[in-house]
Amino acid sequence: MTAPLLLPLSYPVYCARGMLQTLGEIVRHCAPAHRYAVISDTTGAAHHAAAVMAQFPPERTQLFTIPPGEQEKTRERWASLTDALCAWGAGRDTTIIALGGGVVGDLAGFVAATFMRGVPVIQVPTTLLAMVDASVGGKTAVDSPYGKNLVGAFHNPAAVVIDPDVLATLPGPILRSGLAEMIKHGVIADASYFDQMLRAIPDILARGAAAADLPRLIAGSVQIKADVVAEDTREGGLRQILNFGHTIAHAVEVVQRYEMLHGDAVAMGMVAESLIAERVGIAGAGLSVAVRDAVQRAGLPAVLPAGIALADVVAATLGDKKSRGGRARYALPRSVGEMEPAEGRYGVEVDDAVVCGVLESMQGK
Repeated sequence: MTAPLLLPLSYPVYCARGMLQTLGEIVRHCAPAHRYAVISDTTGAAHHAAAVMAQFPPERTQLFTIPPGEQEKTRERWASLTDALCAWGAGRDTTIIALGGGVVGDLAGFVAATFMRGVPVIQVPTTLLAMVDASVGGKTAVDSPYGKNLVGAFHNPAAVVIDPDVLATLPGPILRSGLAEMIKHGVIADASYFDQMLRAIPDILARGAAAADLPRLIAGSVQIKADVVAEDTREGGLRQILNFGHTIAHAVEVVQRYEMLHGDAVAMGMVAESLIAERVGIAGAGLSVAVRDAVQRAGLPAVLPAGIALADVVAATLGDKKSRGGRARYALPRSVGEMEPAEGRYGVEVDDAVVCGVLESMQGK
């Protein structure tokens, strides 16, 4: 079995080509159980469920599927899955395997956090975005009509198993959307990693999962996130920097009724929030140009959707988890690789007029 990455986490993260074929061995080592519940969406299950199910006892393993899409990450879907587990006879001696993208990881993780007051979960991300973001950190949640990820719990996985080869099944737009989080990690913590991403993007766009540097860059992105999470496991201070781009992104997703890819929204959000950082004097001139250039090189949107109601976006920022006292707060960079200090704080409060001005400058035609 391939050794896990050396990370400052309480659980192992495995990242190497071909790891999916050793999932059963890893699960039996990290979270042995009487029953194994594989939760996936229909798209991910069609590609990968057979390979996963074959590694576990058929009489004690069950596949539970949901339709794909952010609109499935609801309390109603959480209830249907927990009821299905009860009907199957699952108990506390059950391990849940989350096989899919960020929606599946968040939802299955929340099911694991709450079922029988908590059972183990193994995160097996099958999208680039989930590999570098949602699968690591222990944040689980479902959405509400009032905002994204507003109902959830911290529940660390027993292990994370990342196999870059599974990305070969992804459509181009979904693969590209994962690049947004990788670019974000460079902006918030590591200028050298940011430059590595810029150099690698053409090969990733051309060759997809076969890109030579992709496993190393995924591991580097996970390392950055793990270093931040280890310093602030409950998102009370430093971990807020991981939300760069996300206050605007989540607001846009709410207004668009989750009809766009999360990575696309994050790309827009990073451009907007780097402009905000410049306008409030936190960042020097040139940051937003660097962020916009990286986003555009990755084939991601740098402007807001045409016709979007800006007042609705600003109003939706107030439903963000980081809001305090009825005001939105933002994780803002000083430069590529350096964030405004967030220790003991919940980001930077920004006047709505500044936010409106930035969004107007980004309005699509």
